[in-house]
Amino acid sequence: MAERTTQTYGSDAPPTTAKNPDPRAAGVEADEDVSELVGRTVTINRSRQELYDFWRDFRNLPLFMENIESVTILDGNRSHWKVRGPAQSDLEWDSVITEDVPGAVIAWSSVEGANVDNAGRVEFRDSTNGRGTIVNVTIAYDPPAGALGKAFAKIFRREPKIQARLELRRFKQLMETGELPTAAMQADAVLEEA
Repeated sequence: MAERTTQTYGSDAPPTTAKNPDPRAAGVEADEDVSELVGRTVTINRSRQELYDFWRDFRNLPLFMENIESVTILDGNRSHWKVRGPAQSDLEWDSVITEDVPGAVIAWSSVEGANVDNAGRVEFRDSTNGRGTIVNVTIAYDPPAGALGKAFAKIFRREPKIQARLELRRFKQLMETGELPTAAMQADAVLEEA
């Protein structure tokens, strides 16, 4: 296991950019053996409360997260996740909310025994220029089969660092326009122009 860094010395860069980032420094409650940390940020032209409310209902996440098949709410703080992994593999785990500040923060962690140990945090902050909300997502995870599993996932575009960027872009599109572009929509647009 790599040595952990709790801050980026001499800079105000986020912990996810450190050579050996520590998930706890990013506000994510993760076990010490969690080996990967992903952080992404996007500004969305919607209110903090609106974005928080949409995300807080985890059943909405499959609408813009391509790998999530479903999220079932078990009770107020627990949910069951079904995710498509690389090469047609399916992964499932239960998750519990570890922090919930309405309109501001949602943090979660997989429960003990999950086949993918993970924890995450999404923060919603007003932008400084008054144009929407800054959404910051941080995810810590331990890839199944370690480095080999991570490489395998990357080949099949199922690696969380790749997915986080794509999915935040899709979240922005969905929240700002009310829809996500699809190949069918693009074909319809071409036919309408002809």
